[in-house]
Amino acid sequence: MAKRKSVGGGGMNNMSSMIAKAQKMQEDMQAAQAEVEQAEVEATAGGGVVTVRANGAKKIISVRISPEAVDPDDVEMLEDLVTAAVNEALAKAEDMMQQKMSGITGGMNLGGMF
Repeated sequence: MAKRKSVGGGGMNNMSSMIAKAQKMQEDMQAAQAEVEQAEVEATAGGGVVTVRANGAKKIISVRISPEAVDPDDVEMLEDLVTAAVNEALAKAEDMMQQKMSGITGGMNLGGMF
């Protein structure tokens, strides 16, 4: 009768190692997420007449509008500038989070966890 050869060797040790690595990655990701949520990004529109600051948690911190952007006869343009600056700030916040997480996960796609 032939002996069966174990495939993969050290099954339990290997599993323990994988679990420890996953836990470490999770801790690193949580720390990075907290760090990024505190970081701020800034975006402008209309050549700088509208400036929006947001944090990594995708919360708007401030909106600054230069007086020359305020034209009572063209409120729609101001609305468009604010919308553009907000969207850009939120996109920058998202990019910042993705870059930070990519550094931890080694570029693995974790299905939009962050």
